[in-house]
Amino acid sequence: MSAKIESICGRYVTIEVGGRKNRLYFEEAGNGRPVLCLHTAGADSRQWRRLMNDPEINASNRLIAFDMPWHGKSLPPEGFETEEYLLTTEAYIETVLGIVDALELDRPVLAGCSMGGRIALQLAALHADRFSGFIAIEASDFQPAWYDIDWFHRPDAHGGEMGAALVSANISPHAPIAERWNTLWMFMMSGPGVFRGDLSFYTRDESLIARLPQIDTKATPVHILVGAYDLTCTPEDARRTADAIEGATLTVMDELGHFPMSEHPDGFRPFFLDALRRMPGS
Repeated sequence: MSAKIESICGRYVTIEVGGRKNRLYFEEAGNGRPVLCLHTAGADSRQWRRLMNDPEINASNRLIAFDMPWHGKSLPPEGFETEEYLLTTEAYIETVLGIVDALELDRPVLAGCSMGGRIALQLAALHADRFSGFIAIEASDFQPAWYDIDWFHRPDAHGGEMGAALVSANISPHAPIAERWNTLWMFMMSGPGVFRGDLSFYTRDESLIARLPQIDTKATPVHILVGAYDLTCTPEDARRTADAIEGATLTVMDELGHFPMSEHPDGFRPFFLDALRRMPGS
């Protein structure tokens, strides 16, 4: 069997978040317009691996995906053992902008899924001048929890397996078996309390609702993608959110769930290509 070396290159960069140094892992592939890709709650940049290996996408786009602090190959900051991890909107925004500055990205397209889609809309409202456009995937204004997030960090339950159980209900039945389990494995690997800390941000911060009218899509376009099988951010949730942003566009993706780039990359590919074409510099 011949070996195959992928085009993805991984490195580390150190940025400050909340006055503390964070050594973050990032991967990149391709050439051309920068596209910064954000993973979902409780997972990491591996969710983007298939699209980052796509020759057509890489021909004119430089895809960059990083692991948030506490996620994947990014260690928590020093002293983490004395604190509870709870992601906030402010820390999330500071992290994303820190990566943009550290990698010297000139107004990249921002593509985020789930909590990454939520923060993409926050950045569209608050820091649109730093980006050329926004692809908000499985993104809505606010989603209160329909589950008890404390189940994901208990001494009598495996938080990763509990998280994977929740996630499994949000993966489309059309997803290939191998990619379904690759996606679930990332959640099984999640650090103690990390998924819970991400969901604290996702299910409790309502600040985006009032900020949606601030988004100027004439300056920076916003395109929302939502899977027809998404139970957490339903097509109705995404449509409500798009309607609150003047000029935003929306596509409902048949046969896809809440983790489209990971659970069914081949099915997601045409929708992602279409979204990229809608962004400046395509």
